[in-house]
Amino acid sequence: MSAAEADLFPGFDARMIEAGDVRLFCRLGGSGPALLLLHGFPQSHVMWHRIAPELARHFTLVIPDLRGYGASDAPEADASLYSKRQMAQDVLHVMRSLGHERFMVCGHDRGARVTYRLALDHPEAVNRAAVLDILPTHDYWAGMDRQFALKVYHWAFLAQPAPLPETLIGGSPDYYIDHTIASWTASKTLAAFDPVALDCYRLAFRQPARIHAMCQDYRAGATTDFEHDGADIAAGRQITCPLLVLWGTSGIAPGAGTPLDVWRRWAPQAEGEGVTAGHFLAEENPDGTLAAVLPFLHKE
Repeated sequence: MSAAEADLFPGFDARMIEAGDVRLFCRLGGSGPALLLLHGFPQSHVMWHRIAPELARHFTLVIPDLRGYGASDAPEADASLYSKRQMAQDVLHVMRSLGHERFMVCGHDRGARVTYRLALDHPEAVNRAAVLDILPTHDYWAGMDRQFALKVYHWAFLAQPAPLPETLIGGSPDYYIDHTIASWTASKTLAAFDPVALDCYRLAFRQPARIHAMCQDYRAGATTDFEHDGADIAAGRQITCPLLVLWGTSGIAPGAGTPLDVWRRWAPQAEGEGVTAGHFLAEENPDGTLAAVLPFLHKE
């Protein structure tokens, strides 16, 4: 990890932590109740840098890179081992190894998919959960119409058989990641992002093993994750912990349905609101994100 990246997390420790068959890179800091922060595609734990210092005043933060992302291990494995169920098991290993048997979790994008899978599979471990700018995987695929497909074309593209997406992205990884991130913001530019953070995202994205791992993540989304969600729907299984749903008013989630209406089919107790931002709430509007998250996390 570069010194510049460390400067984004002043006072935080950096550690590689064993998580079953992988090691996850983690930032650790703060004090108080345990809060797990999970990033999304095409980023890393760095995406939390603008709100982590304030959250650390209230909570003990554990901020990992998911398997395949950032500086965590990126095993050459079947796509099923990049399922959100597997990633949830990874981060559960991390939390238990740090002595946190019960904790809160907040996730964005792919990390939010790990968040709700963690709440469904391990309800004994999660006492509060927040999901940022997503709807459940099953709802995205089931509701994929012309307009939404154009907005999230990457779901089908990244899930194509290897090595098609890997080869095309690998030809110009900086262009692909810059275009992707900018296209999901409210301004359609990179203006909201710290240059150091952008360099971190680009550096990881230039590595063929990580491009492949991210594609495996999306291949799992189109197969294993969809099946896991479908099994939960068929069984009537729901999220039982308090759930906060946040979305960017110019983000991705509203394109596939009214977020709270959709989430209340999975968690009738869900509460939430839109934050003035595109997809990247924590970087585009850190103050608005904190204003929405902190009261929820402080509830008894």
